[in-house]
Amino acid sequence: MAKKNIFIVGLDDFNKRFLEALPEAEECDFHAALDYSEIRDVKSFNMKELINKAIKRMESFEGNIDGVASYYDFPGTDLVPVLADHFSLPSPTLESVLKCEHKYWSRLEQRKAIPEHITEFQAFDPFDPYDDQVFEKIVLEPTYWIKPIKSFKSFMNFRIDNKQDFNEAIIKIRERAGFFCEPFTYFIDRYAQLPPEVSDLSNICLAEYPMGGFQVTLEGHCFQREVVAYGIVDSIREKDGTSFGRYQYPSNLPLEIQQKMMDIARKIILHIELDNSPFNIEFFYDQRKDQIYLLEINPRVSEAHTEIFSKVHGHSHFSIMVDLCLGRNPPIMEKKGSYNVAAHFMVRHFEDGVVVSVPSKDDIRRVEVMFPETEIKILVKEGDRLSELVSVQSSYSFELANIFVGGRDEKDMLEKYQSILDMLPIRIEKPE
Repeated sequence: MAKKNIFIVGLDDFNKRFLEALPEAEECDFHAALDYSEIRDVKSFNMKELINKAIKRMESFEGNIDGVASYYDFPGTDLVPVLADHFSLPSPTLESVLKCEHKYWSRLEQRKAIPEHITEFQAFDPFDPYDDQVFEKIVLEPTYWIKPIKSFKSFMNFRIDNKQDFNEAIIKIRERAGFFCEPFTYFIDRYAQLPPEVSDLSNICLAEYPMGGFQVTLEGHCFQREVVAYGIVDSIREKDGTSFGRYQYPSNLPLEIQQKMMDIARKIILHIELDNSPFNIEFFYDQRKDQIYLLEINPRVSEAHTEIFSKVHGHSHFSIMVDLCLGRNPPIMEKKGSYNVAAHFMVRHFEDGVVVSVPSKDDIRRVEVMFPETEIKILVKEGDRLSELVSVQSSYSFELANIFVGGRDEKDMLEKYQSILDMLPIRIEKPE
């Protein structure tokens, strides 16, 4: 029987291994609608060119086209419904995806469905001609966060404690927010019809009060209006409180709180009508107030969780994405992996510098021999100036490497990670 052909927006070698290890891989082949290098670490996005390139590549394929999917944020998730519509394939609607991706629109929809689980917010124009009055026009009182309506990895997200913080952040936002916002608004103008309350695309920034507590990501999917949550991952921050240190699975949250998050997820996903789609939702649980807050909704599986799901379940949650893009109801994710707990560690540096040395292939090989099934991704190279990295970075730190570790329990896993870190020296020197 001929295999099904699935086209991935942003296919890369690291994740292709996980796709090919899925149970579904026996009946599927995976192809690049767009390659990873065409949507990541680029200096700009030409959306018209990317859309035409993906369509042309798929049309020139000699064989059936059975599904299209992406595990990457913009422009991956936005392109999936456009390509699916062009080739008459299963997918969520573009409108439902934009209700997740457009941070202001998403907040408005959340306020309709789950008002008790969101924080106060306000849209504003960072390019207001009366630029000396932008700070005063925000009715929220510091402390709050500001961010573009389209971003990820905390890109151009800033904590505002006073007017000086705001003025410094606005300078950076004016310089760089267009990296995502300009192609995002092109995409909207070309393919979408926004409601009046969000159609003013000059309001490209959002201010909102911070949410305190323990942060997690709920992974789930919706098929024919049946919402299923299949895992919750803890998002553990560094000591500075702004950058992620690791994603750990399964969650340590009490089961009662996890169930409440699942109920909230079901309510908002049905409200925005994100159907026939995977999703992940970031939540905060404020233990002092016994309050759950929703931070954001992403209409995709989280690529950052691929390896840790694989270590615990025996294969990655890409299986959910594959079944949905083929128009099938995904089966339950059973725990058949080698480990009880796993984490995706992010090795970070918190000030600008120049990379003097990185681990060699022999260094990495020694780690892999001593700690089998450990995965290592070095994200920088010798000579890199951290502040000049092309890749999207957090506003408060620089990501140097990813290390994926499994263990019998959390203590075993953390001890392994510290040993691995000691074996993988990355030297950064302050620039002259």
